[in-house]
Amino acid sequence: MRKKFTIVLKNEYRDSVFLMRINDLVEKAEGVTRAAVMMGTEANKDLMKEAGLYTEEAKEAGPNDLIIVVEAENEEQARNALDYAKSLVYKTEKEEKKTEQNYLSIRSAVSFEPDIDLVLISTPGEYAYREAMRALLLNKHVMVFSSNVPLEKEKALKNYAKNKNLLVMGPDAGTAIIGSVGLGFFNVVNEGPVGVVGAAGTGIQVVTSLLDLAGSGITAAIGTGSNDVKDAIGGITLKTGIRMLSSHQKTKVITVISKPPSEKIVNETVELLTEVGKPAVMNFIGYKGKDISDSLKFADTLEDAARISYSFINKNDFRLPEWTSEKEVNEARDKLAKNQVYIRGLFSGGTICYETQYLMSKEGIKAYSNAPLDKEYEIGGFDESKKDTVLDMGAEEFVRGVPHPMIDFRFRKERLLKEVKDNEVAVILFDIVLGYGANMNPAAEMIEAIKKARSVNKRVSFVASVIGTEKDPQGLNSQVEELKKEGVLVYPSSTRATQVALKIAKR
Repeated sequence: MRKKFTIVLKNEYRDSVFLMRINDLVEKAEGVTRAAVMMGTEANKDLMKEAGLYTEEAKEAGPNDLIIVVEAENEEQARNALDYAKSLVYKTEKEEKKTEQNYLSIRSAVSFEPDIDLVLISTPGEYAYREAMRALLLNKHVMVFSSNVPLEKEKALKNYAKNKNLLVMGPDAGTAIIGSVGLGFFNVVNEGPVGVVGAAGTGIQVVTSLLDLAGSGITAAIGTGSNDVKDAIGGITLKTGIRMLSSHQKTKVITVISKPPSEKIVNETVELLTEVGKPAVMNFIGYKGKDISDSLKFADTLEDAARISYSFINKNDFRLPEWTSEKEVNEARDKLAKNQVYIRGLFSGGTICYETQYLMSKEGIKAYSNAPLDKEYEIGGFDESKKDTVLDMGAEEFVRGVPHPMIDFRFRKERLLKEVKDNEVAVILFDIVLGYGANMNPAAEMIEAIKKARSVNKRVSFVASVIGTEKDPQGLNSQVEELKKEGVLVYPSSTRATQVALKIAKR
């Protein structure tokens, strides 16, 4: 019978990205069935209860204590896994101390390092507002990686920052590249003339990676957090980011990317970019806008956003790698049975999920989703798929108590094996996002499930977009080659992958 074992490390705070990666590694240890590596906040304790991993030892932990719970086949394996987890925690701390100075507070850090410009907040959500405001009071820009910050507190932070011409990226900002330094989940891209600002973390990663692959690069990438473009916030960081990029001499083009915003935010963005005067591109996913002028354009897709941005500053053609031939696509289409007509999309974030639905709608196809463009087609993330279904597997229901799907592929692999049992499914469409913060060998993770799936359904096709660059720690080309060896049709943009999936399934 499986048993749960717990250790609590007193006053050992670690940020959520670090803990997600530790959690993923511990769950892969021998004999371990499940694990939870979390700070002892009340919200995290609730997650442990939901997952059935709450213990008496965890109950006694405070918000600054690190809880490690392991469910394993036997006590020896559990003890080994707990020792392994502790070694990972302290090994990283030791390595950081060699190169970094630790401070007890933001104020003490700034007093010793007055040239600090930006503070990254990655605390439990209930403390994020307080720490972010402390940084703003010291006249520092802020990136709030933390989630679960109430909208009224987000607005208070952003209004205060706006009056001081400071940036508040987030809460729940997953991606940024500032001064050539990446924060959160990010890809290693070339420096160049394009400044990107957006309420779409994965969308920023797609566009910046495509610019790099085409031979260009960026000055900065400013992630606003998804709530920023809601009317309740009013696009405060989006507008501040645009103004900052407009006054930055090296930024020649401004590119705006967002999940579907309100009409009001779209109009205000257009008005601001018109005032700014620099060439600009807007990709509000699913929004069909008409170009304002030759230098202020709407992009239909993420790939279009990269292409138009590139064309403003380059005379040569925008070219991306061609990893899959037309012949391979035709072969995938021709091997399907007549009743195989549906697409199932399994995505690590909301941006690509939205874009996929939009591209399908242009072909007259409505897809069911847990993050639907059309509310009539809404389903729960764990509900059965219906006809064409695309899922945002980075949504709240999938990440409560487990690492983000860019790190942990468990739910995507489980869902993939479930989807191929439906004999009407033609294509499994998915994304793989490389870069810092992400799984170090995501291709291998998906291939493990694909091999099992082929024994169930030999006709189904697998189509993937791989988002990243060769400079990312995983190595773009090696990840692509691994997938191609397993017969996956691979593309450098989510746009193109969806278009190919449609061509195969809707023949």
